Amino acid sequence: MNLEITGKVVQLGQRQTGEGRNGPWVKQELIIESEDQYPRKVCLMCWGERSDEAKTFVPGEKIKAGINIESREYNGRWFTDVKVWKFEKVSSAPVASALNEPPYPEDFTENQSMEDDLPF
Repeated sequence: MNLEITGKVVQLGQRQTGEGRNGPWVKQELIIESEDQYPRKVCLMCWGERSDEAKTFVPGEKIKAGINIESREYNGRWFTDVKVWKFEKVSSAPVASALNEPPYPEDFTENQSMEDDLPF
């Protein structure tokens, strides 16, 4: 299941390293806050090169993350991880709007005669 989540970075969480069957590993937590009507904080788990990428984000920065949600059972209890497989910075540049444009063409002058344009 591939999903996307967009939100503001709240903080960089705990970074962990270890040694596994397949060699060394690194995991970084990144906490973001959604921009829904009722914002929610989500702890994203970043593995490998994504953990290095997560360290570049600063609080307040808006990002979009491609995620997988995965649960696993351990000793009769279930644990759920939100694992990141890609990051994308979301531009916060203002979008040009019609409100910023003048209400008349730039080549318009007040001295232009409107009489020539009338159909009657």
